[in-house]
Amino acid sequence: MANITAADVNNLRKITGAGMMDCKKALAEADGDVEKAIDILRKKGQKIAANRADRATTEGCALATTNKDNTYGVIVALACETDFVAKNEGFIALNQAILNIALENKPADIEALKALPFQGSLTVGEKLIEQTGVIGEKIDIAGYATLEGSYVTYYIHSNKKIATLVALTAEAPEAGKDVAMQVAAMNPIALDKDSVSQDIIERELEIGRELARQEGKPENMIDKIAQGRLGKFFKENTLVEQEFIKEPKLSVAQYLDSVQKGLKVTGFRRVALG
Repeated sequence: MANITAADVNNLRKITGAGMMDCKKALAEADGDVEKAIDILRKKGQKIAANRADRATTEGCALATTNKDNTYGVIVALACETDFVAKNEGFIALNQAILNIALENKPADIEALKALPFQGSLTVGEKLIEQTGVIGEKIDIAGYATLEGSYVTYYIHSNKKIATLVALTAEAPEAGKDVAMQVAAMNPIALDKDSVSQDIIERELEIGRELARQEGKPENMIDKIAQGRLGKFFKENTLVEQEFIKEPKLSVAQYLDSVQKGLKVTGFRRVALG
């Protein structure tokens, strides 16, 4: 039987993030072999992950960042079961590490992100399983988004439940941050009215017609009233037509033009937890 020292236990804890007692038990089971102990802890994580597969992960942390020249941005939302875990520094650090991997490698989707190498011999997906064992509750990547543009910036809400990206036609840090905050607060469904799907337009027109009929409006006015309500829908739900939250007399488009003539939004992304 190997002599398990406190230094051995501490070393394994640094590698895996597992608790002291879990590390000590794993080392004892592995007869002091660190690699075997890591595998034991990973298998424990897989077992816990399987047992908690049906648990709801409505809590978590959403982080965003951009590359050095602000032409590409990424959001990763890591979900968990409880607010206690969501606020844990180790959990947030894990999310940040995955975010950095996503920024560097630009995976196409969540599954591609999970297949990428994590620090060492594990993939991102395997690291999540390992940490499920460490934390004791289900964790998973719940949201992933990317955005490219001439100038990309981001916003992370104070509770770390919402993260956004915004692309502008030119560099404008303060304006970009303002619009990214607008996206977080107002949750627009599209960039502008031309970006709204035809299905949504038809649904809103039908709702507008039905409301007009319920109000007893003349049949020959029904379509005109529905179109008016559609215009209001665009103003409330498309980013560039929304009232700018910091100065409601201006639309977002008007605000950007006041900052820099011709400045426009070319895209946005929003990821929210809960």
